[in-house]
This record gives sequence, C-alpha cells and structure tokens, in this order.
Amino acid sequence: MKEIREKLELVYKDKALRRKILFIFFILFLFRLFVFIPVPVVDLLKLKALFTGSQFLSLLDIFSGGTLINFSVMALGLNPYINASIIMQLLTTVVPQFEELSKEGEYGRFKINQYTRFLTLPLTFLQSIGIYALLKNQKIIISLTPLELISFMTTLIAGTFILMWFGELISEFGLGNGISILIFAGIIARLPVTFFKTFSVATQETAINLIIFLILSLVIIVAIVFVSQAVRKIPVYYAKRIRGNRMYQAATNFLPLKLNQAGVIPIIFAVSFVLFPQLIGNFFSYSKNQFISGFAKGMANIFNPAGFTYNFFYFILVVGFTFFYTFIVFNPQKISEEIQKQGGFIPGIRPGVNTKKYLEQILYRITSVGAVFLGLVAILPVLIARITNVNSFIIGGTGMLIIVEVVLETFKNIEAQMVMKGYDKYM
Repeated sequence: MKEIREKLELVYKDKALRRKILFIFFILFLFRLFVFIPVPVVDLLKLKALFTGSQFLSLLDIFSGGTLINFSVMALGLNPYINASIIMQLLTTVVPQFEELSKEGEYGRFKINQYTRFLTLPLTFLQSIGIYALLKNQKIIISLTPLELISFMTTLIAGTFILMWFGELISEFGLGNGISILIFAGIIARLPVTFFKTFSVATQETAINLIIFLILSLVIIVAIVFVSQAVRKIPVYYAKRIRGNRMYQAATNFLPLKLNQAGVIPIIFAVSFVLFPQLIGNFFSYSKNQFISGFAKGMANIFNPAGFTYNFFYFILVVGFTFFYTFIVFNPQKISEEIQKQGGFIPGIRPGVNTKKYLEQILYRITSVGAVFLGLVAILPVLIARITNVNSFIIGGTGMLIIVEVVLETFKNIEAQMVMKGYDKYM
C-alpha cells in the first residue's frame, strides 16, 4: 500500500502525467454525457426489457461502450470501427499493397487508419439499417417516414464517428489505446448496477453459490494478471564491434516474449465474428417468407451465447485470432534480421534462418498456452454460471479480460512516462 501511495504521489506531482490523466477523465465525462442522450423515437422501457432477456444484446452492448442499452446517439458504439479494423488487418496480410504500406512507419500507419475510417462509414450505414429493422420488428421503434429514417441513420453515424474521435484524442493526448479505454469505461460504469441486481436477488439458498462464484471470479482475475505479466526472456549476445569511429563493447541483452502477446485484441475480433450469425438470424427472423424466417430463428437459437455451439466457436476463434495477431505483432523473420544486423546472436543458435526457426518454435509454444488460456477465460464464466446457477454474472470473461488488460496497460504507460522523466534529468 505504501508503494502504491508513493507512486500515486509521484504521478500527481508530474505535471505532464497529471494533464494526460485529467484529459482522459474529461473525455470520459463527455462520453458518459452522450450515453444519456437518447434517440427520441425509441421506447426505452421495451428496449431494456429486451436486453434483460438477451445475452446476445448484452455482449453487443459491451463493445458499444454501454451506449446501446440506453439507445443513445452513440448506440452503435465502436462496433463498426472494430469490424473495419479487423478487415484492414486481414487485408494487410493478404494484399501486397497494404502490406508494403504497413512497413512505411508513421506514414503507413496514418494511411491505414485513414482507410479504416473510410471503411467504417459504409459499415455504420449498414448496421444502422439493421438495428432499425430489428427494433421495428420488436415494436420498440415506430415506423419512420423517409426523412425521419435519414435523420435517424445520420444521428447514429455521427455518434459512432464522435466516439471514434474521442478514442483517437485519448490515444494522442492521453495514455494507452483510446478505443480500449472507452470500452473499459462502459463496462466499469455498469458494475455498481450489476452488483446491486446480483445481490438483491440473492437468497439463502443461492448465497453459497454466489460466494463460490465470486471466489472463482477472483481466481480468474489473478490468473489473467499472471498470464499477462508472464514473459519468456531469450538471451541475445552482442560481440565487440566497430561502427564508424566508435567501438561498441560486448553486451548481453534479453528478447522478451510475452505469453500473451496479443492482449485483448483476439477477444474483440472473436466476439465480432461469433455474434454475426445471431445478428443475421435476429434480422431475418421476422421475414414474411416462412423458410427464411425458420432458418433465421434456427441460426439464432444455435448461436445462443449460453449454448454449446456459440461457446465452441468462440473458443476456436479466440485461439485462432491469438495466433494470427501474435504473428502480425511479432515477426520472427524481421526480428532475426535485426539481431543479425546489430551483430547479435542467440547462444547455441546460428544467426539468420536458424534464429528465425528458433524464434518461431518458441513463439508457437508460448502462444499455444496463451491462446488456450484466453479461450478458456472467455467461456469459463458461462460454465461457472451453469454450475453455480448464478446467471447474472457480474462482467463475464470478455469484460474481465478487457478490464484487467486495460488497467495493466495503463499502469505500464504511466511507469514508462515516469522512467522517461527520470532519464530526462540526466540529458
């Protein structure tokens, strides 16, 4: 506690850090204001009743930052932007032009972000039509005239782009990834209400199950922290070398390989994909064509978030996306070339191709452990809810992962800023 208090005091005394943290809180305050500005044509009482009985919509609400349940002007939230980011990540690995662009440093990242924003616009447009059709079929929204429909869709599109802008402002002028922080804020904001609901329905019979559930939830959180912090250090030796007029002494360094290189990104990607069949099913379930309606309802039932099929595909997608994103973030070929250029080598491994194969072998092993762990954590709360009969679980595996990863990442950024300040004194 004393160490934490001392760190908080140092953060408060640092003007630059204090300014960044206050800026994040200011943006989050604006974000929460927008959450409570509803679109007028929606019956909020019916909407909340629909959310109460649908885990699918509750999961969708997580990635809207908590805006969908109130159907605010930001009701679509960050879902279109996340889907656009996934598409651009896939294109970067498939299309040579995008792959070359990703290697062009700051300019390449700027152009890819720009294309992601352009792609977000049609996705937001399509999702606004889909959400209108879904709510109209549920009689939560009245029939709109063409002009009212255009106004409705324009409001949702503008809300998504304002939310994107908030995320980019946090990334640029605050600390950490702005999009993750906004999702984190949406989950945290609902915790007090969820706690109250969970404990208000507790009886003497369910009290033991509730205690077991809370203990298991704490164990999961501790495990997430442990895996997130776990690092495999690979020693790299650098021989004595001369460059220009300077001589560099021999040195030993470590190449850190995290057990979970991808963080929370695979969860976000996997949820976006696994929710799609039920989204389509709900959209076409009210079709006048009986075959289409029956097929859509069957698809929605099969991919029920509490069912086996949904959780099976969720687990597989999380594992797959963990491998996919890890090999995008950490490229063994590029790392081995950099080590060789710097005159370094891994003890017992020849530079070049052998170093690349060695790094790939280690990366496959540790990523396998990290990927399976992420997949289990994502579906474990549903299994625990089945065992303990506590269905209103507080945040769920996805929410737990996002909260823990964002908190750890934010504290790492704060410590990095403080370390840089320490170095600046000697410059």
